[in-house]
Amino acid sequence: MSSTSWRGTVLFTTILVVMGATVGLKLYGIGEDATTPAATSTTTSSATGSSGSGGDSSGTTSGSSDAASSSPSATPSPTQSSSTTVITGSAVETRYGAVQVKVTFSGSTITAVDTIQSPDREGRDVEINAQALPILEQEVLSSQSANIDTVSGATYTSEGYIQSVQSAIDQR
Repeated sequence: MSSTSWRGTVLFTTILVVMGATVGLKLYGIGEDATTPAATSTTTSSATGSSGSGGDSSGTTSGSSDAASSSPSATPSPTQSSSTTVITGSAVETRYGAVQVKVTFSGSTITAVDTIQSPDREGRDVEINAQALPILEQEVLSSQSANIDTVSGATYTSEGYIQSVQSAIDQR
């Protein structure tokens, strides 16, 4: 099988899987929580295709955008090929304040974790979280789950962060 043919087959298979997952999520209502306004889910499509694949993708771009635009949750655009979902986790109250995150998924991969709320009542809270939150984010990205260790000195924030990430994953 030639390299171009193989890439086309992989792209086509990926599109089918994403479309099937999107339709399945819509059919079963997964990722949508109408009773909790703080828990939100947004699905969009990303424009740049796969990174690092090299080669010319102009022959496959129009086919992937046609397939993506046929999905009810995809936003039509001529250069889209992968689905991105942003889910806001629940706000978790800790001893020092609430912790809440927003998790971005590309397909089933966690691509970003943004902190929406963290304890900030005192200067020391801000100082601790300035160090702990980037570490927690990297741990989630590395493990692709909420199964991570707490950061020493930021135990309460870590536990709230982990719970908020897990609630976002559970909504997906």
